[in-house]
Amino acid sequence: MKQHICLLLVMTAGCAAMAQDKSTALYQAQDLTKENMFSVNIEGPNFDKAGNLYVVNYLKDGTIGKISTKDGSGELFVTLPDSSIANSIQFNSKGNMYLPDFKGHNVLEVNPKTRKVSVYVHSDKMSQPNDLCINKKDQLFASDPDWKNSGGQIWRIDKGGKAVLLEANMGTTNGIELSPDEKTLYVNESVQRKVWKYDVDNNGNISNKTLFASFPDFGFDGMKCDKAGNLYIARWGKGTIVVLSPEGTEIREIPLKGKHCSNLTFGGKDGKTVYVTLQDRKCMEQFNVEIPGKRY
Repeated sequence: MKQHICLLLVMTAGCAAMAQDKSTALYQAQDLTKENMFSVNIEGPNFDKAGNLYVVNYLKDGTIGKISTKDGSGELFVTLPDSSIANSIQFNSKGNMYLPDFKGHNVLEVNPKTRKVSVYVHSDKMSQPNDLCINKKDQLFASDPDWKNSGGQIWRIDKGGKAVLLEANMGTTNGIELSPDEKTLYVNESVQRKVWKYDVDNNGNISNKTLFASFPDFGFDGMKCDKAGNLYIARWGKGTIVVLSPEGTEIREIPLKGKHCSNLTFGGKDGKTVYVTLQDRKCMEQFNVEIPGKRY
């Protein structure tokens, strides 16, 4: 009888250890939400300072969803006016939410308390504002692709909503991200499969455009840096997140369940969980990493 009890205890402990290993395993994608919980334009996941996860196009286009990282459930946070459709989410130091509206040539601002949506900046010279990153001075940097003509631009949006064109005549600009020290800006071109880097000065001006990386196949989408400056890039069509060192060397490539990965963000209590949006599955996946995101 004692042998049976001991064996049962060992088996129980073994199962618990296996369950724990599965939940903490590194670089292994698991589902966070159910499939078809979002529209095909699911994009732009990001966390506010309180640790709440927001994602664009929840249930249908033109919405922002608030998603539980505990059970993957969601709720509608806001519906955008004027048929606007957002593609990314960023928060400034005051907690205001910013959304590139690729239909209205806008960047929208959302007051998180009142949920009031207003136009932060509009320009007819913007093609389809796509992705955003933000620095500690609350300056936004926006990628602005022209998908029809395989072109693109980069904008800086200063506090108060002043748009400054930083770079024109580019390829199809998509993912955009600042290094942890905010001295380097990364911008990728989806169609051309190139990642460029720029030096950034104290005023938010960019210079010294340099080819950081290029790939022979598949596309690019959103990008985020970890605290060590490694760049995580969504490989749209391949269904992987590739990780590049600050020198541009490939460190690893993380396979996902879906193929059309559109963007990612770091979160969790320690910043060591990566949350990914999948457009073909219309859901979110997640995986654990060793180094936290740059904000943690």
